[in-house]
Amino acid sequence: MKILHIIPTMNPETGGPCEAIRNISVELNKSNIQNEVVCLDNEDESFIKNQNFTIHALGKAKSPWAYNKNLIGWLENNLSNYDKVILHALWLFQGFALNKAISNIKKKTKSFNPTYFLMPHGMLDPYFQKAKERKLKAIRNIIYWHLIENKVVNKATAILFTCEQEKILARKSFKNYIPKAEINVSYGISSPPNKIDSFTSAVNKKFPETQDITSYILFISRIHIKKGVDILINAYEKILENYPLNNIPSLVIAGPGIDTKYGKSILLKVNSNPKLLNKIHFTGMLKGDNKWGAFYGCEAFILPSHQENFGIAVAEALGCGKPVLISNQVNIYKEIELENAGLIEEDTLLGTYTLLDKWLKLTLLEKEQISINAKKCFDNHFRIEATAQNLLRILNSY
Repeated sequence: MKILHIIPTMNPETGGPCEAIRNISVELNKSNIQNEVVCLDNEDESFIKNQNFTIHALGKAKSPWAYNKNLIGWLENNLSNYDKVILHALWLFQGFALNKAISNIKKKTKSFNPTYFLMPHGMLDPYFQKAKERKLKAIRNIIYWHLIENKVVNKATAILFTCEQEKILARKSFKNYIPKAEINVSYGISSPPNKIDSFTSAVNKKFPETQDITSYILFISRIHIKKGVDILINAYEKILENYPLNNIPSLVIAGPGIDTKYGKSILLKVNSNPKLLNKIHFTGMLKGDNKWGAFYGCEAFILPSHQENFGIAVAEALGCGKPVLISNQVNIYKEIELENAGLIEEDTLLGTYTLLDKWLKLTLLEKEQISINAKKCFDNHFRIEATAQNLLRILNSY
């Protein structure tokens, strides 16, 4: 079987969808499934090179719509070379381009009837229509849905969701949401590498200031308002006011986005408070040994996100045997709750404070038990091997 993945970018700084392709492709290759990607990046980008699958990079997209004049023509010329097509993400030119290419081919070859699946990666979540900071974008989405996107969704052979909660929430955002099929593929990731000393030394070498940290709670994600970084900082500030400093682990915030307007406001908040400045460390985006060193070195992982369709970093933390402190807007929270693999609260200032407060009040024995549960949770729910076989079964059934 030959699969084409369509995605706007393979840049890992953009988050989950491109990492989903990288993870699933490695596992599907073991079943002799050939994966290829078409994306709107320049072919000389470092993240395009040295992949274990073919990437057709058509050049940098233009405008917030991610427009690329080459995409429709490329799809018209190449769609017939693939057995299955998976469209990743919504609200961008690529969905329109796929439907336009299919329509153009059908005019020439009436027997052409491609099978394409849509993986929205949380982009049908009602959060994006309700968030206060997204009022104009929500109006834009309603208009775009009626003109274009409902066709992309409803014409797909099936909609593939990363978890059951994402599937349920997708039904609540728009009228005329009538997909042919909704399928939970139960997404997973590759198992983290085993812990080795070089992971910790890699982090300390890149960030010398971390050598003196005896314990820390780790946030790994984009520094973005959706991720709740501002409420995390505010909650942590209140923790510093209510606990002896020596009893509070440091907070390490890793991820891209500190140079954005939102990121700069976070940095200003921290820099203006000496207590925060001494206890919070920003590392930027971590990769490879640096990332795994940060995971294995932390005592817990935290993500008070306002919306997370899956949360790859959450699964990575679980795979490293780390308890996760998350909001109930992370869609895999029910699996974590079932296995007692972490703490779950509302995505509010009070909820985030409660996460930290509850964690600090646990005994060492209780924390160790949750760590054991975290690894079991990963093995039971989020291993990529099971996801790949599930996806393969679904693709073969259409």
